[in-house]
Amino acid sequence: MKTKKQLFSAHPDKGDVSSVLEVPRGATELLVLAHGAGAGMGHPNMQRLAEAMHGQRIATLRYQFPFRERGGGRDSLGVSLSTVENAVELAGELEPELRLIAGGHSFGGRMTSIAAAQRKLCRVSGYVFFAFPLHPRGKPSNERAQHFPDICEPILVFTGSKDPLFTRELFKPIHQQMRKTATIHTLDSVDHGYRVSKRTRQTNEDVFDEIGGLTRQWLDSH
Repeated sequence: MKTKKQLFSAHPDKGDVSSVLEVPRGATELLVLAHGAGAGMGHPNMQRLAEAMHGQRIATLRYQFPFRERGGGRDSLGVSLSTVENAVELAGELEPELRLIAGGHSFGGRMTSIAAAQRKLCRVSGYVFFAFPLHPRGKPSNERAQHFPDICEPILVFTGSKDPLFTRELFKPIHQQMRKTATIHTLDSVDHGYRVSKRTRQTNEDVFDEIGGLTRQWLDSH
């Protein structure tokens, strides 16, 4: 495993943030992986997502948003999109031979999706969103995914069947507009933080192994 830690500029007003590049032997793709609102790139779930990718020959670049790097309130949309854009640019510079994909957990995936819809991520050939936060808890809506049809590249969305931030019925109208470009996979008995209800889950497969294997299948078919 090749590992490289590096600071990069997130936004002119916010300074540098941390990143870690991990490239397993035989890697064929590089996933630029953004963290959620509640924890940074070193959270165990982010590490397990990265490890699941590495097991499928997918390198990862994890990075911090400024609010997580230094603490304080969440960044503006402009700062967040700038951070995503600069992280993707860094990934392309570090590993120019690898196919570039991007995404993230929850908030990080949402920010990446907005940047994608605004055509800010030119080199990216596909997107993977983990636990996409379709709406706030207790406030069902699909407003946060209204921009999805503006994303031209293939999309893979993972959502837990017990995730209170994703109502599948509300996502259906958007998914119907994107049948040729968007794939959604429901993780049985899994919540927003990848916790599993062992009593109801119909498979013994580890949820992160499931995510890694399905991401590999999706990449091979696109």
